Amino acid sequence: MTSDAIAPRRIHVSAAVITDAEGRLLLVRKAGTTAFMQPGGKPEPNETPAQTLVRELAEEVGLRVGSDALEALGSFAASAANEPGFEVVADVFRVDIGNQRPEPAAEIAELRWVTAGTASGIEIAPLAREYFLPD
Repeated sequence: MTSDAIAPRRIHVSAAVITDAEGRLLLVRKAGTTAFMQPGGKPEPNETPAQTLVRELAEEVGLRVGSDALEALGSFAASAANEPGFEVVADVFRVDIGNQRPEPAAEIAELRWVTAGTASGIEIAPLAREYFLPD
């Protein structure tokens, strides 16, 4: 068996790090799932990672931002929360949403602002938990 045979299958996404004035991280939960994760999603054909995130934020949480509101943080990988056997590879951006208030839309059932101290009792996706959940 080669190493390719056991390598995880990858899902490429764009994800947002959005924090409020109190330093809490915005997480969302999709309908029919249990894990809270950063807003974002999979690209449409020919979209750049930044274009994907701008579109997903508008669709999922009603936030209207331009690419100038995005600060690239890099590419991060973790186990996929909702797809066993897959690894999520995310192009992650810090996003300045100004005074906008996110609201659940499309497939988003719930959103929460959390820190590591306030997240006990809820399931946090590995990407958010391992890299971005503030203390």
